[in-house]
Amino acid sequence: MVGTVTTYEILLMLDPEGAESHQDDLIARVRDLVEKGGGTWRSHDAWGRRRLAYEIAKKPEGVYHLVVFESAPETLDEISRVLKIDDGVLRHMATRHVEGSRTSAPRDEFPAPAPAPAAAPVAPPEVEVEPEPEPVAVAAPEGAPESAESDTSSDEEE
Repeated sequence: MVGTVTTYEILLMLDPEGAESHQDDLIARVRDLVEKGGGTWRSHDAWGRRRLAYEIAKKPEGVYHLVVFESAPETLDEISRVLKIDDGVLRHMATRHVEGSRTSAPRDEFPAPAPAPAAAPVAPPEVEVEPEPEPVAVAAPEGAPESAESDTSSDEEE
């Protein structure tokens, strides 16, 4: 084996119109490439058919598979090359697997929440608003001019 061994996971999105036997053959081929490259096969998790956020190759659904294995980077390059060539693979993404993490199908992670019982509408709490203080007139000190305008008018009269 050449190089360092790293744990990888590949999420495959396969053509839903393809034969299931072809999907099984593809997974077997990936496993064979890992083992021939001196790597170790860890797991394969078939997530099943899922609706896509947008169509890929005019297909609204894809069949997902997650594979986890240990191999050298050269083996991962060969697996990616094979997956790019196969017409049954809509998309694939290989990432380094984080030890201790558990990647599983999204629907298995969180069960669907039960519908909440209809409750009586709750009025929002009333918020007390303090009234704004009224402006207070301030008396000018004695001997000070009442305003600048009155000073200029008295200069003009003299």
